[in-house]
Formats: sequence, C-alpha cells, structure tokens
Amino acid sequence: MLTHLQISNFAIVEHLDLSWHQGLSTITGETGAGKSIAIDALLLCLGERADSQSIRAGHARAEVTASFDIQHHPIAKTWLQAHDLDIENECTLRRVILKQGTSRAYINGTKVPVQQLKQLAQYLVSVHGQHAHQALLKPEYQRDLLDASFESELPRQKTHDVYHCLQTLHKKHDALQQAREQRENKRQLAQYQVSELDEYAPIEGEFASIEQEHKILSHGQELRTQTHQLLNRLYDADQHAIFGQIQHVCAAIAEMSEVDEQLEKISTLLHEAMVNIEEASGDLRHYMNDIPVDPDKLYHLEQRLSQGIALARKHQVKPEDLSIRQQQLHQTLTALHQDDEQMQSLEQAIQNTQQDYLHAAQTLSQARQEAAGLLSARIQQSLAELCMPDCQFEIRVVCDEFQSPSPNGLDQIEFWVSTNPGQPAQPMGKVASGGELSRISLAIQVILAGRIACPTIIFDEVDVGISGPTASAVGQKLQQLGGSTQVICVTHLPQVACQGHAQYLVKKTTDGDATTSTMLYLDKAGRIAELARLLSGSQTSLKAIENAKELLTI
Repeated sequence: MLTHLQISNFAIVEHLDLSWHQGLSTITGETGAGKSIAIDALLLCLGERADSQSIRAGHARAEVTASFDIQHHPIAKTWLQAHDLDIENECTLRRVILKQGTSRAYINGTKVPVQQLKQLAQYLVSVHGQHAHQALLKPEYQRDLLDASFESELPRQKTHDVYHCLQTLHKKHDALQQAREQRENKRQLAQYQVSELDEYAPIEGEFASIEQEHKILSHGQELRTQTHQLLNRLYDADQHAIFGQIQHVCAAIAEMSEVDEQLEKISTLLHEAMVNIEEASGDLRHYMNDIPVDPDKLYHLEQRLSQGIALARKHQVKPEDLSIRQQQLHQTLTALHQDDEQMQSLEQAIQNTQQDYLHAAQTLSQARQEAAGLLSARIQQSLAELCMPDCQFEIRVVCDEFQSPSPNGLDQIEFWVSTNPGQPAQPMGKVASGGELSRISLAIQVILAGRIACPTIIFDEVDVGISGPTASAVGQKLQQLGGSTQVICVTHLPQVACQGHAQYLVKKTTDGDATTSTMLYLDKAGRIAELARLLSGSQTSLKAIENAKELLTI
C-alpha cells in the first residue's frame, strides 16, 4: 500500500510531505483548491507523461517520490526481484521533471526507463477518475470483471494456453505454406536431376577406371605395333636383336674367363641380363597378345565418358564426384518429402488443437455463465444498498463457436440493466446515466476487492452527480471497500468524507505574487470543521457543526 508521498515544486504545490494509512482516506477542499494535484503527482510516479509546464513557476525542476509497503504483495515483490530492483519489503518510486522538458525515473534509487514505472504501477495502484466508470461500457472490461470473480483461474488459463499453442501451430503452418511453391519447384528440379543421375547410375571410383580403359582401347593398335617393334629389337631379330648381341658377347667373355678368372663375375652378370631380357620379352609378348581391340566397347566407353562429363558440367562438380552429387540430391528429396509430411502432421495437430481449444472455450463459457449468475445477484443487491432498489442487473454470456479463436475464449459478454420498474433490460450503455454507472462501478469494485491484486485504489471524485441518501450509501460502500484494501477518495460530499478512516484537507493560499496548495491531515476537530463547511458552505453554522459531529459518529 501507499505509505508516503513527497512532492516538491509541482504545479501550485511548493512542498508536500504526507503519510498515508490503511483503510479509506478521503480528500476534501474547496473547489479549485487542487484536491486532485496529489493524485496527479502520484500518477507521475506511476509512469504518466511528464510535462515541463507542471513545474512550479520560478523553479527548474519538480520532484515526486512515492513509497509503498509491499510486504504482503508478492506480485510486486516478484517483479522487483526479476528486475534486480528489490529492497526487502519496500518500494520507492521517484520522478524528476526538468525545465528542458525531459524527465528521469527511479525505482528504489536505480534509474530506470519510464516504461518500467508503468509496468510496476499496475501492481501497486489502480486509479479511477471522474470518467473511469466509462470503462464499464467496454466489452473487454466487462469480461475482465466477470473473470475476476472466478473461484479458479484454471478455465481461463487453459483457454489462454491452448489458444497460444494453436497460434504457434498456425505460424509454423503458414511458414511452410508460404514456402510451398518454392519448395515444390525445388522438389521438381531435384526429382528431375535425381532421375537423370539414376539413369546414368554413377559408381564411386568408376570414372578414373573408365578413363584408363578408354585410353588403352583408343591406343590399342598403336601399342600393338610399338610392342611388336620392341620385341624384334629385343629378342625376335636373331643375332641383330639385343638378346642375340648380348649372347655373342657372353660367349666371348666366357672364353676369355678361361684365361683370366677375373672375367667370371662379368660373365655371370651378362648371363643374368640374358635371363632378364628373355623373361621381359615373354611378358612383353603376352602384353602384346592381350592388348584389347574392341571398337564396340571403345564406343560405349566414349559415350559413358561424354555423358559423365556433360552431367558433371551441368551439376557443377567433377565427373568423379557425380555419385556424391547423386546421394546429396536423394537426401534433398527425402527432406522435401519430410516437409510434406510435416505439413500433413501440422494440419492434423491444428485440427486436434482446435478441438482442444473449442472444449476449453466451452468449459470457460460454462464457468462464466455460472459466475455471471452469482455476480449479477451480488451486484443487484449491492445496487439496492446504493439507493437503486429497482435496478435489475444481468450479465449475459453468449458463446459464439463460429467466431475466430481468441485468448479470452469465444464469449460475447455484456452487462444489461433496467433502472426503472417496468422498463425492459437493455445494454448498460444505453440506459444507465453517469451517476448510475459510477455506482455500478463502485458496487463491482467492492464485491471484487478481495480478488483485485492492486493494494491501493484511488477514486478521483467518482461521486459527482449524487447526493443525499445515495451519497451516504456510496460513502458506506467506500468504507466497506477500505476494509480489505487501501482506498483514497477525492470527494466534495460530506456523506462520503465522513466515512474515511482518515481525512485530508487541501487548501490554497496566495500572497498576491504566488499561489500555494497544501494538504493537511485532519484530527477530529479539523474533520468536524471541514465537514461542517461541506454541509453549510463558507458560513459555518452551529447546526452544521452538530450535523458534522453526528456524521462522524455514524
């Protein structure tokens, strides 16, 4: 709850230092005294737009500091801890406005973006201005009020979760769908390329082998001729062949070695040479006889090589890598087929999740219809206590299963009222006046106070347009609301002001050169005097004082 508010040089406030209490605190003062300035200053700390025009004349800056006790407010504590801004059970917001038009924001002494003030503010204070009850006319606000009355968050949370699951599936499906044409073109090209390579059927290492075999076949006759010539020179030309000449030399050396034994080693080497030449000649003869001459096979190899080179150029790879390219294309086709399977799987998942969503939304709608009956009865009873005894109040919940899914279900929720006997119920915005809307809003706030996470509620003259017994009833309702949460109410009605557990008076003074607004905490005597002023105007009578005392004892 709000515990302290300090204001410096804001509007017509020079300096203000106030402590606040649990329960209902009322703020009163003469018209134009600036009863709402403290609320406006607090709004700055809650992240509202800063305006350099709000700086007090003659000063370079304005500063507002608000302190909160969050000991029993785990949501705010969790938020602060998540942003590394927590300090035990306290929270201090500070806003500085500079003459240059800029502003600075602080949470627990740490400078932060203004947006973070707004994020945290929703967990600390709820402000209802003079026209805040107009929010009651918005369908989404009516829905949120009804949902706030639930005993369990489960139906709404389930619908919310399934909806977001459905949205995620739709996004994945849309992404695949958008790429479908491109994927189909890619699949067709890959299928054509795979068919082409499958028909060619490349084998790993085949190209080098084919090249070698083609080289031999294409030079077969030349190899045979050259081999025949070499055999003649090496062995077949009798004494003119190399073998015959070495044989002649070997015989001569053998005769000479009989005279000189030193030549025997040379004779041995020459004999070995003859053996090697004879063996090599035999191998060469076999090679010559085995040289293939097959024009048909040569043609086939030439066709295979030409086709491989052409395919390699087409696929921008080396001919020897065609088998690898073939495997890659098969993998691409497999992946593309898996995309098609994923699309089918997604479509089935979407269908299943849509059924889950419909079931969750129907369950939520049933819970809302049950809650609507209970809440309508409580609101109608509360309105009777607020001097609207003939008001008929009904919350209508219609589930439209044909509308697009939303995170809040499929319900159309609308508040219907009849404010006069015999008048048929109609949508609230068509028949309720501003004062009636204000009372309906207050009745709902009181009923839902225990379920509202915000620890401080501020009403800025929401009692405009009411008086007499209705004003007393409104004051009592505000006091009842103050029993479960901190309530701060700016009012001009004594019947409301007297219900406060604490009361503050706003006064405006001037010395002719400058105007200053101050706010004072009133003791009992001060409250009697202020209530008497509210009852009788500027001329306070003894009767007004007695009435004021009577109001405080009620």
